[in-house]
Amino acid sequence: MKLALLTATCVAALATTAAQAETFTISWWGYNGEKLKANIVEPFEEICGCEVVFETGNNSDRLGKLQARGGKGVDVIYLTDSYSQLGVEAGTFMKLDRSRLPNIENLYELAQDPQGGYGPAYSVGRAGVVYDSATVEPITSWNDLWRDDLKGKVTLPGITTTAGPMVVVQAGKKAGVNAFEDADGAFEAIEALKPNSVKNYNTGSEMVNLISTGEASIAIAQDFTLSSLQKAVPTMTWATLEDGDIATLNTVNIPVGAEKVDLAYKFINFVLSKEVQQVNAEQGVDAPVHTGVELTPEQAAIWTYGPEAIAKLNQMDYAKMNAAKIDWIDRWNEVFGL
Repeated sequence: MKLALLTATCVAALATTAAQAETFTISWWGYNGEKLKANIVEPFEEICGCEVVFETGNNSDRLGKLQARGGKGVDVIYLTDSYSQLGVEAGTFMKLDRSRLPNIENLYELAQDPQGGYGPAYSVGRAGVVYDSATVEPITSWNDLWRDDLKGKVTLPGITTTAGPMVVVQAGKKAGVNAFEDADGAFEAIEALKPNSVKNYNTGSEMVNLISTGEASIAIAQDFTLSSLQKAVPTMTWATLEDGDIATLNTVNIPVGAEKVDLAYKFINFVLSKEVQQVNAEQGVDAPVHTGVELTPEQAAIWTYGPEAIAKLNQMDYAKMNAAKIDWIDRWNEVFGL
C-alpha cells in the first residue's frame, strides 16, 4: 500500500514537473531535422531545462504569420537576409544587446551585424552561376550569361525568389548602370538576356529538374543546391567568377513579442558557438560563420568557407532592393510575359 502511494506520488510529481516545463519556440525551415535535433535541439534543452517546440514553413509564410500576430508566438526566428530585412523595416524584431552574445566576436565581420543592430548571421552562402562543363565553355563572369552561344540554355530564378532580384542588379552592371537608380537601363539588359533564358524557376527542385532533363545547362543558383545538381548531372560546375559571387546570409532574430527573451539570447549565443558551427559544417547542415571552425578540403568543398572565400563575396543592399522590388516584379513580368 505504501509502495503504491509512493509510486502514485512520484508519478504525480513528474507529471507536474513536465506540465510546468518551460517551452521555447523556434521558427525555422525544418530542413535536416534529425541533424538539427541532435546538434542543436537536444543539447539546448539540456542547457535551458526547457522543451523546444517549432513553427516551420518557408520564409514568407513564417514571417507573415509572425507579423499577423504582432511579433508574438515565437522566441527566435530563422530567415534569409532578404526576408529578415523586411522584418527589420516593419519593426518586427528587437534590437539586440551585443554584450549578451559574446560569441558574436568570433564571427566573420559580415555575419556580426548585417542589418544594423538586429540579429547576426549564423550561416553564410552564396549565389552564383552553375553550368554543365561537358557542354558549355567555362563561365568566368556574370556578363558571360549574355554570350551568343548560350541561347536557350539558361534558367533564371523567378523575380520573387531570393536570387531573382540579384539578376536585375547584375543586369544593371552589365549595362553600366546602378539598377536601383536606373531600372530602365537594367531592364534593357534583362530584355537582351531573354533569348538565352529557357524558363524561370521558382523552387530549387524545379531548377534541378530543368538541369536533369537537359532543358537547361546553366543556372543562377544558391550553393545549397549544388550537391543535388551534381547528383542529377555530375558535370555541373560552380563557376569561378572574376566579379565574385553574391553573399546570402541566414539570420536569427528575436521578435518584439518574444516571451522567453533571456532564453533567446542563450540560444543565439549557443548556435554561434564553435562547437555547434563545427558539427553543422562537418555534417553538411550549414556553412560556418565562426572563424575558428576548421574543415578538411572535402568538408569545405560544398561551403563558402574561410577568410579568402568570404572576402570575395559581394553583398546586396536589401533595403534598396526591397524598396525597388515591386516595380522590378512588374517590369520582369512584362519581359517574360508572366
